[in-house]
Amino acid sequence: MQKQKIIISQNLRESLEQAITHQPHDKLFVLTDETTYKKCWPVISGFPSMQQSEHIVISATDEHKSIETLISVWTELSQKGGTRHSLLVNLGGGMVTDLGGFAASTFKRGIPYINIPTTLLAMVDAAVGGKTGINFNGLKNEIGAFAPAASVLLDTEFLKTLDYKNICSGYAEMLKHGLISTEKHWAELVSFDLDDIDYLQLQEMVAQSVAIKENVVAQDPYEQGIRKALNLGHTAGHALESLALAEERTVLHGYAVAWGLVCELYLSCLREDFPKDKLRQTTEFIKRYYGVFPFDCKAYETLYQFMTHDKKNTSGEVNFTLLGGIGDIRINRTAGKDEIFNMLDFYRETMGC
Repeated sequence: MQKQKIIISQNLRESLEQAITHQPHDKLFVLTDETTYKKCWPVISGFPSMQQSEHIVISATDEHKSIETLISVWTELSQKGGTRHSLLVNLGGGMVTDLGGFAASTFKRGIPYINIPTTLLAMVDAAVGGKTGINFNGLKNEIGAFAPAASVLLDTEFLKTLDYKNICSGYAEMLKHGLISTEKHWAELVSFDLDDIDYLQLQEMVAQSVAIKENVVAQDPYEQGIRKALNLGHTAGHALESLALAEERTVLHGYAVAWGLVCELYLSCLREDFPKDKLRQTTEFIKRYYGVFPFDCKAYETLYQFMTHDKKNTSGEVNFTLLGGIGDIRINRTAGKDEIFNMLDFYRETMGC
């Protein structure tokens, strides 16, 4: 898999013009959702390279990360004269970069694309690493492909357009990166004040977070081994997210990951001797800034069934990434139904369901 060029931009106009110049094309398309069309498209609409671009606008929010939306993007690319030499720019959050990347990787058997993530979550997770995809049949990211962007442009000026919940959502993935890296970085993350954001410090931590993910992806592009470290919090998190979708009380992805971290760090304590004080500190941080996703014991079976559909599973067993300590990664750990139910008990008791 080709390596993405990650650009920490200090001048978005200059960075984007260079990225587009280095990617020869016959036609330029820009994909946004309705929200980023209003809030973010005006930031780049005056750039020289954008003057001849074709625009594609899709509905916002994760419920539209669907086969129907994907088909609509393919249709517009085709009807507006896209060829296998065209270039797609994805301007938006993780839903836009995931779906847009998958549309690009499959249209005409694959056209190049550039990601300009506009949310913290997309900057540190979705837009980096080459995973693309859509939700399908009620399951998160069920259909997709490994297809890296030609370039990913990160400009933290976009973060000032985000509401509080979207900042917190992205920060959950940064917290995960801290847990799989060093105690120093984790400590910085759990002491950061999300109620009074220092954007300069946040920009520095974003750069660290992206570097952590890049390093992991470079070692294991197709998730055969150590890249599974990035799944910490996601087996339980995706199950909670799927339950939320099924019950029409949709939650932001990062919130589900944060709650999933509570679950899987408990399992790490139980199975891998993860330090209890680190579990307590991380859980207190999550409870303070993310609140709780409430469910009762009647939901356990449904959550378990969602976990059995996770893409990391083999031979019908539920597969987790766990930790023996900060940065001490234990991949391919399986857990039985009773252990998973105990994990859900811990979550409800600790978070106050």
